[in-house]
Amino acid sequence: MNRDDLQQLARQLLDGSLAADRFVDQVRAFGTADVGEACVDLDRRRRCGFPEVVFAQGKTVAAIEKIFRALIDDGADVLATRLSAEQAAELTVLFPEGHYNPVARTFRIPLAAEGGQAQRRETSGTVAIVTAGTSDLPVAEEARETARWTGVSVRSLDDVGVAGPHRLSGRLEVFEGVDAVVVVAGMEGALPSVVGGYVDVPVVAVPTSVGYGASFGGLAALLGMLNSCASNVTVVNIDAGFKGGYVAGLIARNAARRRAEREG
Repeated sequence: MNRDDLQQLARQLLDGSLAADRFVDQVRAFGTADVGEACVDLDRRRRCGFPEVVFAQGKTVAAIEKIFRALIDDGADVLATRLSAEQAAELTVLFPEGHYNPVARTFRIPLAAEGGQAQRRETSGTVAIVTAGTSDLPVAEEARETARWTGVSVRSLDDVGVAGPHRLSGRLEVFEGVDAVVVVAGMEGALPSVVGGYVDVPVVAVPTSVGYGASFGGLAALLGMLNSCASNVTVVNIDAGFKGGYVAGLIARNAARRRAEREG
């Protein structure tokens, strides 16, 4: 339902052709699309800045297709996370314009411009995404895909864990001018604290389940990050690359907006 639809309902209420209880039901449904298996939140972009993201794990391809089509019809740039290769194979046939990242397990359908050509959202703000080791790449890739979906520019710095601190100190130029940093690390989860000591922007720490037995599936990294002595470090859930990329993208976008307002 768009603004014109809402105005039409109001006119019908005023002229008596629409009962009050029916009007209330219609207004309650404003900004949603009931596709059977799901009630898609079409108003989220207005409220929260970005459209609803689809968590694909546990959903049927048929349900995902319906959600995708509701989002596309509403003009949303579609992003799905935790999509299996089997789901992606079927969805690629249904949405050939979509892109599946098998490492990140994400599926994105960009906004369609005239003539069916893909339209990229203007980038605003910059995020750096850092990994401690190559084993952290799947989670980092989910963060990268999500951050790009939010419209920010993304810089990457991989395999700079604390076991070789010179690898980080020799690449500090990556952080120049960024609005937020996402640090993805497993094992003891020490890297976000180190990065936090070098930058003057928020550091979003993403613990991964990478590590030996005493890492407890990422719990050791999570607790280490929560106990960071770097004051600019905040932490999301274990293996939550999406959350890290989303939060960093939101920070960067809002920072870029404030800069534009000051300059304008």
